[in-house]
Amino acid sequence: MAKAARRKKLTSLSDIYAFFRENQTPITFLSPTPYNVLGLGRWINKFHYINFFDSFDGSHPKITVPREFGNHEFKSIEDVNNYLLRHKEVRARLKENGPGLLLLVMFDEETEKLAKELGQKIALPPAKLRKHIDSKITTTKLGNEAGIESAPNTMGKAKSYAELVALARGAKLGSDLVVQTPYGDSGRTTFFIKTESDWKKHEKDLAKEQLKVMRRINHLPGTVEAVATRHGTLVGPMQTDITGFAEVTPYKGGWCGNDVFTGGYDKERKAVLKMAQKLGDQLYKTGYKGAFCMDFLIDTDTRKVYLGEINPRVSGASPLTNLITSTYGGCPIYMFHLLEFMDVEWEIDLAAVQKRWAEFDNWSQLILKYPVDQVEMITKAPSSGIWRMNSAGKIELTRKSIDWFLVSGEDEAFYLRVYTAGDYRYHGADLGILVSRGRFQTDDRKLTDRAKAWVSAINAEFQATPLKAASAPVTVPQFNSPHKMF
Repeated sequence: MAKAARRKKLTSLSDIYAFFRENQTPITFLSPTPYNVLGLGRWINKFHYINFFDSFDGSHPKITVPREFGNHEFKSIEDVNNYLLRHKEVRARLKENGPGLLLLVMFDEETEKLAKELGQKIALPPAKLRKHIDSKITTTKLGNEAGIESAPNTMGKAKSYAELVALARGAKLGSDLVVQTPYGDSGRTTFFIKTESDWKKHEKDLAKEQLKVMRRINHLPGTVEAVATRHGTLVGPMQTDITGFAEVTPYKGGWCGNDVFTGGYDKERKAVLKMAQKLGDQLYKTGYKGAFCMDFLIDTDTRKVYLGEINPRVSGASPLTNLITSTYGGCPIYMFHLLEFMDVEWEIDLAAVQKRWAEFDNWSQLILKYPVDQVEMITKAPSSGIWRMNSAGKIELTRKSIDWFLVSGEDEAFYLRVYTAGDYRYHGADLGILVSRGRFQTDDRKLTDRAKAWVSAINAEFQATPLKAASAPVTVPQFNSPHKMF
């Protein structure tokens, strides 16, 4: 990193490209899989991945997966990452590389301690700040400070249905409510309360928490990833959420993918862009810099755009953001994230960079979870790579690509394997991810027939043996949310 400090100020994209091509600072993405920033290593010298799952059977030239011994019961992504940072092979690799930058999706104070021991600087804001911003209550307040409107809401506590009704009545929210607790993902801490019976179903989850209570609206949910920098905020393409389809996830309302598409929603796209820029600038004032994910809601009755929540991290939306900004704009947005954490001065016309990402093709991703409530030992799993589907809905692996950039048409999809032969699959387990051209969701939020065919075909490639008792060791479900996982 000392070498970077002696460089001249970067004042053009050519300067930035050259800076990363010549980079001598080791940059490591450490996470259960390489999914979030897969392909970023094409642009950056000395970029490497360290993962828990071996998605490529050792064939990816930039991925290290330490040898495994024994079983583990991880409760979070942080647990996985801390395990990796304690692993002797990982520690030896990082020490051999020397001081560098560590990029993660999720981490905690223990991760920060382990990284410091290994001479690694985490290229993200501190865990304490991220935790603070991650609260849905804090999100709403930050949005208010930035002049960004959230869906009609109020905040407070309610120990009974009567108290909840009183909160809602005071804010003129009506009786059909959406109630959220401060922390949570994949719809698991969002509750739809219309009657006292609904309240009683979730009372134990709500009665002790600070609540955000919202009027229920007809809406299109979406997300956008952005990077807050010293010179302003860059915003990736608008993505709509794919949620709750039983073919893909067992969780009602659970996130299971995204669409990136052009055409339509012109007014809403502009509103989302401005909202993300305002929010990023406000976050920078709080001390937060770099990548964040902003959820939004488009009211389908009024077409008004509201702030949803902030996810202060590289996220599940990152892969499509990376694909669009790299392939169509020729300038991965994560370069600007890394510049914020590297010892180099830079300043270019961010408005000109933003315009590069205005035109692109349609792409989609699906996160495939195991929907059956049983535990099985996987005996065969589909390989990572590019698969092709024929007119009869049958698929075959056509080439073992190491990322999705070479998917050529809607009859092809890149599959990233998570669980493989010898692993256990269980209710909600993240089996793998599909990335394809075209859309997997219709305008009226239905899963397309093509998407259903791909999910069915990939699932058919698995073979497994049921266990008599659900006593299998279970690793962390990795893809609970676009904003926390991968």
